[in-house]
Amino acid sequence: MENDQKLPVTYVDSGKYVVGSSADRILGACLGSCVGVSLYDRLMQVGGLYHILLAEPHGTVESWREACYATTGLPKFIEALCAEGARMQSLEAIVGGGALIGPLSERDFNLDIGGRTIETVLKLLGAAGIPVVHSETGGFFGSRMMLNLRTFSTQIEPIGLPVLEEADSESMAIDDVDEVIRRVKPIPQVALKLIRMINSKDYDIVEITNTVTNDQVISARVISLCNSAIFGLPTRVDSVQRALVLLGEKQLLHIALLASVQPYFSEENNGYSLCKGGLFHHGLRTAMIASCLADQFGCVEVDTAYTAGLLHDIGKTALDQYIAQAYPLFYRDVQEKARDMLTMEKSILGTNHAAVGRRLAEMWSLPEALIDCIAHHHDPQQATVSPDLTSLVYLSDLIVSLFQTGEELERMDVNHLGPSLEHFGQKRSDWFNIIDNIPQGVFMHSMLF
Repeated sequence: MENDQKLPVTYVDSGKYVVGSSADRILGACLGSCVGVSLYDRLMQVGGLYHILLAEPHGTVESWREACYATTGLPKFIEALCAEGARMQSLEAIVGGGALIGPLSERDFNLDIGGRTIETVLKLLGAAGIPVVHSETGGFFGSRMMLNLRTFSTQIEPIGLPVLEEADSESMAIDDVDEVIRRVKPIPQVALKLIRMINSKDYDIVEITNTVTNDQVISARVISLCNSAIFGLPTRVDSVQRALVLLGEKQLLHIALLASVQPYFSEENNGYSLCKGGLFHHGLRTAMIASCLADQFGCVEVDTAYTAGLLHDIGKTALDQYIAQAYPLFYRDVQEKARDMLTMEKSILGTNHAAVGRRLAEMWSLPEALIDCIAHHHDPQQATVSPDLTSLVYLSDLIVSLFQTGEELERMDVNHLGPSLEHFGQKRSDWFNIIDNIPQGVFMHSMLF
């Protein structure tokens, strides 16, 4: 679609579909384990794009969540196209996505979320008599699916930069990790104060409000975040006190922490980030899912889970510039060798973001539970101080890597999934229910702020 770069792009969130007649715009979806379906009738000039979260619901499903699942949403998608003027006998389909996040053993076959969704989609399309003219599914990395509503052509491409050149892994090794850490900008004092309040579990909302309002920059960021689309408040917020009234103290505490650490994350779209602010958005989504899982399992304080999710990848902020230089190696290894992130970092840089993150957390005197989580969020069974919190953040990070591709270069080792679920008394068969119980809004793909 190189000739259509100037056309506006509407991104379709997971669990949604968009239908339209011939128009000068492009519909897009960034797909990890999710599956994208492009349906169109060229003759009637009608088409649409559907971003599917899961194959089928587990239990009853509210009408507003029907589009999350292939079995309930795909028939609605087809109905919407026909209502727009498409004819069933002329519809054609293109299917993409459904990446496999981590090589799975035979006993873990049912955890292949994308593969199960693809199978369901193909069966439903076949039963409806709709031919699949092209399919690019599976693989180990995310993809971007784009439907041009002017030409009704669909393009599917890997997310990330192309591998343009070879690189010498030995030349990428970091000689002095301590010097790299010393060059990292310090975390804001406001953030440290809020983290300590959360860790003490004995904070005063008046003190939090005063902490935020006394810092004009943080206060402005809090107000801006409160007015963003994610909260959907019926009225605009013009003060921290007003935000407290509308959102409550828990929500305000999370937003204040978010606002205080946001500048710490790079806004560049290189290195680990696949888009502007990718590291920040990855941390935010992990924090949101971690707080949801903490509420589901009841083993971890929600505020602590949110904080750990937000900060779990702080080591990447120190290594980001080196990843940018070594990007071709990382991208090739993810695509072709399906290697996990820590293994790739160690082999190319001589260290990894979990080890560097631990050093940063210790330097900032973060609580021991957070240090343990940051150090072991890729191998939660190694955690000794806070195994509950670390397993929770691992599961949250894995879910983000499954469904929220396109923001950050990440690959999680699925081998820790079973033990992490068992840690909370859950079975592998409960995995879909756990995901299903996370509010749909958390899975929105479009940038939140």
